[in-house]
Amino acid sequence: MKLLSLSYENFRNLAQVTLEPSAHTTVAVGENGQGKTNLLEGVYFLATLKALRASKLLELVRFGQTFSRVSGRFSLGGAEREIAVEIRNGVRTAFVDGKRAQSLESYFGGVSVVAFTPDDLSVVKGSPEGRRTFLDRAVFNRFPAFLDESREYQRALKSRNRLLKDRAPFAHLSAWDATVAKVGARLWVRRRALLGELATGVVEAFSRIGRTEAPAQLLYAPERLAGVDFATASEEQLMHALAAGLDARLQRDWERGFTSVGPHVDDVELKLGEHSARAYASQGQSRALVLAWKVAEIENLQRTSGFLPLLLLDDVSSELDPERNAFLMQYLANSGAQVLLTTTDAQLVRSAAGADTRWYKVKTGLVEAVDG
Repeated sequence: MKLLSLSYENFRNLAQVTLEPSAHTTVAVGENGQGKTNLLEGVYFLATLKALRASKLLELVRFGQTFSRVSGRFSLGGAEREIAVEIRNGVRTAFVDGKRAQSLESYFGGVSVVAFTPDDLSVVKGSPEGRRTFLDRAVFNRFPAFLDESREYQRALKSRNRLLKDRAPFAHLSAWDATVAKVGARLWVRRRALLGELATGVVEAFSRIGRTEAPAQLLYAPERLAGVDFATASEEQLMHALAAGLDARLQRDWERGFTSVGPHVDDVELKLGEHSARAYASQGQSRALVLAWKVAEIENLQRTSGFLPLLLLDDVSSELDPERNAFLMQYLANSGAQVLLTTTDAQLVRSAAGADTRWYKVKTGLVEAVDG
């Protein structure tokens, strides 16, 4: 898979921008607030149909405009294909080769992207919500159907929570309980499968990066899940267990106005040896854990799909210590992956560049090709 060209129209502060990325490394250099992150966010939105930073789609539309569009031409298995996504009146529409996409499968069709941002580096010490988001991005990369499944879960959860807040009769919640349990079990199975695939890779990558003898561990098991072994339970058993959990906590949820059991309240525990990384890891070790996760995710996608994903790195080098930045740059240079990265300081990423690296200067939403 290779990204051959990119086009942005009214995306964030990018009025009209066209790029032809290098087959290997493309670097966007600029001061903070000039729009270089918007370049990567546009690619992420194009490849996943999800915003990397925005909470509302309208935030992606350039101020004063009524629509936004990002398109990209890809080489996939020897054939070329163009995908595009538009936002009009807050509604997202996807296109394949100029025609409206009939399904998510036809749209994604082998396109895969892994993003790495400064916010990711704080995920170990941050909130459970941040770790869930971090995990679910990786799950989506591995299982694209997860996008539709998670949307269905959120719709059912939102409806159930609305009834709880309105103090609706218990009988009114039963239909939503069934959907939350069924789709929630599927999300659990997806997350469990992905973490099972990543576990060994994270340990191996961290041993190269972490500068500590304590091995890394990823642990995930939903709280308040009684009667089954999460590690071995079937999807049907998980569905019944979640349904039982919803029923057992119904009175409490009704009093508090929200659903307190399910994938939306889970956490991922990261450990160094027997100790919680959140409580005991240094800043450097925490960032090494996240870096190890990303390395494991990239290599797992290559192993399971047969090709490397497109890699997006948003000014990560400025947040890493020199030794770990050197590891990351060397890894990128040797990976063979197509990489788009941003930086405020070109010297921090120069070791990842090659003879065919393309450099761009970004200033006030204008993007100009420059010599490296």
